[in-house]
Amino acid sequence: MEVTVTGAGLAGSEAAIQLAKRNIKVNLYEMRPEKTTGAHKTSDCAEFVCSNSMGSYDITNASGLLKHEMELLGGELIKIAHACRVPAGSALAIDRELFSQKVTERIESDPNINLIRKEIEEIPDTPVIIASGPLTSEKLAGNIKKFTESEHLYFFDAIAPIVEKESINFDTAFYASRYDKGEASYINCPMNREEYENFYNILINAPRIELKEFEKNAKFFESCLPVEVLASRGVDTLRFGPMKPVGLIDKRTGIENYAVVQLRQDNSAKTLYNLVGFQTNLKWGSQKELIHSIPGLENANIVRYGVMHRNTFINSPKILTAGLQSKKRPDLFFAGQITGTEGYTESIATGLLAGINMAKYLNGEKPSELPRETMLGALTHYISNPEHEKFQPINSNWGILPPVELPKKERKNKKLKAELIAKRSINSLEPICSSLL
Repeated sequence: MEVTVTGAGLAGSEAAIQLAKRNIKVNLYEMRPEKTTGAHKTSDCAEFVCSNSMGSYDITNASGLLKHEMELLGGELIKIAHACRVPAGSALAIDRELFSQKVTERIESDPNINLIRKEIEEIPDTPVIIASGPLTSEKLAGNIKKFTESEHLYFFDAIAPIVEKESINFDTAFYASRYDKGEASYINCPMNREEYENFYNILINAPRIELKEFEKNAKFFESCLPVEVLASRGVDTLRFGPMKPVGLIDKRTGIENYAVVQLRQDNSAKTLYNLVGFQTNLKWGSQKELIHSIPGLENANIVRYGVMHRNTFINSPKILTAGLQSKKRPDLFFAGQITGTEGYTESIATGLLAGINMAKYLNGEKPSELPRETMLGALTHYISNPEHEKFQPINSNWGILPPVELPKKERKNKKLKAELIAKRSINSLEPICSSLL
């Protein structure tokens, strides 16, 4: 038995490893470095592009629950992520370069995986998992469009800038995690009202990189909006979003500030930090002016500016089952962001499920559709729901899960609700794990 996997990103790498450990031969195609995407910086497998955080690891957080489900299902990249973890409070953040290197080594050393550095231009007519990602090459995207007989949807994703820690002014900046939860691993740059208003005026008047003609009607994914798009919604939008000051107290002063810019560790050496929630498409000169207007970053050395790129995804409700199998062709599966699942954790999780289900299909078994009570099951059922009229990318969130009943007096207890949902998910997943491993 042999399977082709297109794309050695997060989803494709996880899918390939899942197949390989089930003794299935895999031809894993990756077009980098022969052909670049405009967003990736290396040719390594499973490269993190936008940030180095996989989100919360707390099981009472939607993303955290998904991570625990991946561990129960025998996920391989989640193990490597833990081995490459850097401090980030309750979030699972990684040294992205080390992570990609370790995944690449794992793939290259596996006798069942043949890593082929070549672009796939058409969907193979043999068993295949399409995990080419949101930056699928033009030729393959055209072939997928032809196969699906439907137009591709798309949205725009933006990358946050990174600065050198050594250049941050700690006379102003301070370490803290919100509400003192977990290790104080975020660097916080506080602003008073006057400083915030100056920052805001620079931001809303800053020139942006001009979009190409076919990009003019841009669709942005709500949880990864460019900071300038958020700012355009109102002067206080940022203060209730990525610059929210609540729960961040500078212990030197005891002050809760008007607004706060947070920076998150980006590498194991603790030399690089990315600006949390600052995905942007501003021109680089404007980005420099904006960043240097932030107290504590007046002389920041910017090692990577933010950029924006187009992400492509299929109309999954018309194309896929909840097991990520093509309705039209049973030996074809899709995984990762091309399915309309958004986020690093979600990409890995769908690669995990696609790999498991391709193995089941090849062994003559019916591919699994996970219980809707699980986060991954809810996610795959959501993207494959044929009732969607205007399908948009989605990430893990409580809203896609069936509700739980709480006593009337506890209905506003969000923590208890999350705990019950998490317990229900694990209880529904554990009995079937042995049949999936």
